[in-house]
Amino acid sequence: METPNFKIIDQYAQGDDSVKQMMLDIIKEEFPEEKEKYYTHLKAKEAKETQESVHKLKHKISVLGLEQSYEIANAYEKDLLKGSFDLQDKFNQILDTITTFIDAL
Repeated sequence: METPNFKIIDQYAQGDDSVKQMMLDIIKEEFPEEKEKYYTHLKAKEAKETQESVHKLKHKISVLGLEQSYEIANAYEKDLLKGSFDLQDKFNQILDTITTFIDAL
C-alpha cells in the first residue's frame, strides 16, 4: 500500500510553509467529516450518496500523493454509479491509511 506524502502539497505551496500548513489544516478538518459521511451512506447501501462521498474523498487522496489509490477511488466511484460496491474493501483500506497519516501529523 502506498504511503501518503507531501509531494503535491509542496508543489502547490511552492516553499510557502503557511500555504502548506493551511492545506494540511483543511485536510485534517474535512477528511474526518467526509469519511464519516461516506461510512454512513455505505452502511445504508446508498450507492449514489456513497459515490458522491468517494468523489469528495478522491480529491484528498490525490493531494496526498496517492496515485494508485486515486485510481482505485476513481474505479470505485464509477462502479458505484452502476450500484456495485465491489471495491469497498480496497477503498476502506485507503481511508485507514490516510487516517493513520493524519493522526500522526
